[in-house]
Amino acid sequence: MSDTTSITVERSIPAPTKDLFDILSNPHRHTELDGSGFVKSLVHGDRLDHVGQKFTMNMSGDHMGGDYQTDNFVSAYDANKMIGWKTAPAGTEPPGWEWLWQLKSEGSNATTVSITCDWSNVTDKELLKKISFPLVPESSLDQSLVKLASAAIAT
Repeated sequence: MSDTTSITVERSIPAPTKDLFDILSNPHRHTELDGSGFVKSLVHGDRLDHVGQKFTMNMSGDHMGGDYQTDNFVSAYDANKMIGWKTAPAGTEPPGWEWLWQLKSEGSNATTVSITCDWSNVTDKELLKKISFPLVPESSLDQSLVKLASAAIAT
């Protein structure tokens, strides 16, 4: 358990920024990037290209009693630099946590990538009793970066 309200992990990935952003902006690829094991499949969602888009995922986790769906609302978008979304149980408004990916080019074939899970805006006391934040440990976020690197190499 952390006494902070966000976790960020970062690593250098030997791939061009545009290739990594192409993977991150495609919801169809999110299952292969998930280091937590919660993401099972895409219900619907197009390539992400602007703030306000929504995509829906099939998920599974004990914290929600098994299988469930999430609606994910794109909250940050800057092509080849940043992409993020706020997650909510399907059919509801986001209760305050956000996933943010940031990319910084290190030249033509390397990128520093960070992923942040931020729950600083969760204020619902009942939700905070039900879900123990951080929802995923730092090691799961790091595993997502490892999976992103593998996906880029395979592309």
